[in-house]
Amino acid sequence: AERMARGEVIEHDAFGHPRLDDVNVGRWIADKLSIALHAEKSLVVKSGYFARSAPANAEDRVLVDECASMAVRGALDGEVGVVGHDEDSGGQMGVIDFPRVSGGKVLDISAPWVVDLLAGVQANR
Repeated sequence: AERMARGEVIEHDAFGHPRLDDVNVGRWIADKLSIALHAEKSLVVKSGYFARSAPANAEDRVLVDECASMAVRGALDGEVGVVGHDEDSGGQMGVIDFPRVSGGKVLDISAPWVVDLLAGVQANR
């Protein structure tokens, strides 16, 4: 909205949503937080691609809120890492040290959460 108010043209996708890659929401948030926290530097790291064709549901909003709150608490406590449910800590939400995060892990498609997810996808087709 800020950019459009300045007269900038924001491209939209086929569904009429602003193209988030073009808007660079992460950089916008980092700039706002840098000002609010009086940070001399900020870094935005894009770890992957995310696509969605529907609004977030209540569960999604709770998860986003938990992740964002944990990230802020961790940053204020000087922790560095990735926020998520830590398998090594019984699935507790926390800041996971970067050295513990690595690629190459095979997805266990028989894990209960994967089976539930796939069943939900099939049910909503």
